[in-house]
Amino acid sequence: MWRAAFLLLAASLSLSLARPRLQPLSSEMVNYINKFNTTWKAGHNFHNVDYSYIQRLCGTMLKGPKLPVMVQYTGDLKLPEEFDAREQWPNCPTLKEIRDQGSCGSCWAFGAAEAISDRVCIHSNAKVSVEISSEDLLTCCMSCGMGCNGGYPSAAWDFWTKEGLVSGGLYDSHIGCRPYTIAPCEHHVNGSRPSCTGEGGDTPQCITKCEAGYTPSYKEDKHFGKTSYTVLSDEEQIQSEIFKNGPVEGAFIVYEDFVLYKSGVYQHVSGSAVGGHAIKILGWGVEDGVPYWLCANSWNTDWGDNGFFKFLRGSDHCGIESEVVAGIPK
Repeated sequence: MWRAAFLLLAASLSLSLARPRLQPLSSEMVNYINKFNTTWKAGHNFHNVDYSYIQRLCGTMLKGPKLPVMVQYTGDLKLPEEFDAREQWPNCPTLKEIRDQGSCGSCWAFGAAEAISDRVCIHSNAKVSVEISSEDLLTCCMSCGMGCNGGYPSAAWDFWTKEGLVSGGLYDSHIGCRPYTIAPCEHHVNGSRPSCTGEGGDTPQCITKCEAGYTPSYKEDKHFGKTSYTVLSDEEQIQSEIFKNGPVEGAFIVYEDFVLYKSGVYQHVSGSAVGGHAIKILGWGVEDGVPYWLCANSWNTDWGDNGFFKFLRGSDHCGIESEVVAGIPK
């Protein structure tokens, strides 16, 4: 009952706000959001950054090809009010990791590689801990879309089951077979990283060879999925999938205000749609009576809440519950 009442209130609040056209990333937009004392706080995550860079980050093509739907049996399952995969599986270090996609619309590949990394560890009872390569998925999956110019999460999981994915850590980490080759860019005014632009360059070339000094070979390093599937667009089904098997990949429509998220439970207040964005969903909870999904972004740890964020749960807000995909490792 409280949830329905809250969502009705939230909906009426959004409709009743006269939304002036504010400049994206501006202090005026931050102040406008915070003035309404909604369920979240806004602030500056990106300083001295082109708006075209933000548009480039949102590289997920929504409503693409669908994998078969997996329906979880929930009759005997008592779901907790709060769940955090980082606490449930503390011996799987990738659950705590935040990556950085750089100036590339590779979020579709990051959400998949992150959740797959977690699931490989979870399903091996922490015997296998590996960072699955976003680079391998981004550059070598020809059926996934257009690389840095956007892709389909469902195709990424399908590629994992059919072609496999090698290991690969963050940029310049020299971890795994194919580490990420796109440098993180600078979100702050006086930082040391290269500036963030919307151009970002072309998608890197697919290289079917591990970096120098790494063994085993590229072919031997492949990790495969046994099955991949769409999770039914239903709150309890998504919760059950995470509870039983680990984090999933989700996607939603990003509005300009999301870029300014700092804390609390995000729901759209101001700004236009920017594009589709894929992320990892690793849990859920309730904050001040507001139900949320716990998510990991791929915009580095200086975005949001150390790279993580909470997103309104239970009303398919911005389509978050309509694009969930997952799979089981071999």
